[in-house]
Amino acid sequence: MLLRRVLGYGVVGAGLASAGWSLHTNDYDPNSLGIVRLSRSAAAVVDVALTYKRELYYREWDKETPEYKAEKSRVHKIAAEKLLQLICINKGVYIKVGQHIGALEYLLPKEFVQTMKVLHSDAPQNPIEDLYKVIRQDLRCNPEDIFDSFEREPLGTASLAQVHKARLKTGELVAVKVQHPYVKGNSRVDMKTMEIAVNVLARIFPDFKIHWLVEESKKNLPVELDFLNEGRNAEKVAKQFEKYSWLRVPKIYWKYSSSRVLVMEYLEGGHVTDLDYIRRNKIDSFAVANRIGQLYSEMIFRTGFVHSDPHPGNILVRRTPKDSLEIVLLDHGLYANLTDKFRYDYSNLWLSILNVDRKAMRHHSEQLGIKGDLYGLFACMVTGRPWETVMQGLTKVKYSKEEKNTLQSNTSLVLPHISDVLEQVDRQMLLILKTNDLIRGIESTLRTQNRMTAFWVMSKCCVQSSYAEQRAKQSGSGSSRILWLRVRERWELFKLNCYYLYLGLINFGFLEALRQVL
Repeated sequence: MLLRRVLGYGVVGAGLASAGWSLHTNDYDPNSLGIVRLSRSAAAVVDVALTYKRELYYREWDKETPEYKAEKSRVHKIAAEKLLQLICINKGVYIKVGQHIGALEYLLPKEFVQTMKVLHSDAPQNPIEDLYKVIRQDLRCNPEDIFDSFEREPLGTASLAQVHKARLKTGELVAVKVQHPYVKGNSRVDMKTMEIAVNVLARIFPDFKIHWLVEESKKNLPVELDFLNEGRNAEKVAKQFEKYSWLRVPKIYWKYSSSRVLVMEYLEGGHVTDLDYIRRNKIDSFAVANRIGQLYSEMIFRTGFVHSDPHPGNILVRRTPKDSLEIVLLDHGLYANLTDKFRYDYSNLWLSILNVDRKAMRHHSEQLGIKGDLYGLFACMVTGRPWETVMQGLTKVKYSKEEKNTLQSNTSLVLPHISDVLEQVDRQMLLILKTNDLIRGIESTLRTQNRMTAFWVMSKCCVQSSYAEQRAKQSGSGSSRILWLRVRERWELFKLNCYYLYLGLINFGFLEALRQVL
C-alpha cells in the first residue's frame, strides 16, 4: 500500500514537473501543455465526427443522387474548416500534417485538399520578439549584436519556421530562418495526438488508409527540425550540381547558425509560378521547366539525393545582370536518400512505361512493393496520367484538360486501391510521389506539360542510372563486359536522341523543337 502511494505521488509529481518545465520554456503559455493540445484535438475530432452524424448520416441516402453528392460536399467543407481551425491554433506539427493533406489530391476529398492548400502560402506567424528569444537562447548573444538591421515582416512563414531579411554587421544581406519556439518541445505529444486523430478519421473514412502519413511524419520531423542538417544538405547539393552555372543555392553562415537558427545568403527572385513576374522579366517558361526537369531527373535517377519539398515558394527564378536565367533552390530541410537498388528499379519502371511494356511495368512495380494488378494504378500515380494514355504512349498523347477531368472523375472510384498502393509501396517512393506531384503542379501553372524535353531528359537519366547499376553488378566480370555495357548505353542514348528529335519535328516544327531543346 505504501509503495503504491509513493509511486502514485511520484507519477503526479513527475507530471506536474513536466508541465511546469513546459510552461517555463514557453513563456508560461498554456497552449504549450500537452494535455491542453491533446484535449483541444480530441474535442475537434469529436466535433467533426458529430458533424457528419448530425448533417449527413442522420438518414439513409441514395448515394448516386445529386442531392447526396451536394450534401456530402457541403459537410466535407464544414469538417475541413473545423480541422483547419484546429491546425491554425495548435500550429507547428499540425501545420506540417495539414500541408501534407493539401497535397493528397488523389486520396482525400477535394474539399479537404483545397481547404488545406492555404497552409502552403499562409501559415500563421509569430511575433518577432519570440524569434529574438530563440536567437538569444541558441546563439547566446543579442540579435542587435549580429544584425545591423532585421525586417519585422517575414519573407515567408512555414509550418516549422519563418524567414526574415536582415543585414549582418559585416554588411552582407542575409535570410534568417528561425524555428517557431514551441515546435520542438511539442512535437512528440503532437505526433501522438495526430496518430490518434488519424485513427478516428480512418473510422469516418474507412477506405482511406493514411497511417503511413503519420509514420512518415514521425520519421522526417526530427530531421526537419535540425537546421544544421539543412545547412549541410544545402552545401551537399550545391557541390553535386556545381556544373550547372544556372543553379543557385544560398551560402550558409555557420558562425550564426544553430539547430534552430539558420543564417544564409539572401537571394532575390520571383516564385516559379508567379506568371506576372515571369512575363515582366521576359523569362522563358519552357527554359524554366526544362531546367527544373533536368535538375530533378538527375537528383532522382542519378545522385539519389532528392530535394523533397519543391513547392513554388521554394523555387525562385530570376534574370542575372548578364541576362541569363537562374534557378534558386531554397529550403533544404527534407531530402530523400534513395538506395542504388531503388533508383535502378524506379528507372526501369519509367523506361517500361515509356516503352508501353506491361510485362516490365508489372515486374518493376513488384520490385518496388506493388502486388498483383495494382501495377496499372501505380503507373498512373507515378505519371499523373490515365491508364488509356499510358497504354497509348505518354510521348504520343498531349496532356489536355479533358484528360485531367477524366483522371479526377476516375479517382473517386479507385480511392481504396490508391490507399492499398500507398500502404504497399517501398517507403522511399512516398517522398518521390510527393515530389512528382509538386513538379507537375509547377508545370501545369507554367503551361509546359507538353514540352518534349520532359521525357527526353528523364529517359536519358533513366538509361544512365540503369546501366550504371548494371556495371556496378558486373564490376568483377572483366573489362570486356563493362565495355560492352558502355557501348549498349551509348547506343540506347543515341536512339533516344533520334526519337525525341523526330517527335519534336512532327509535333512542334523545327524552330519550336529547337527552342525547347536549347
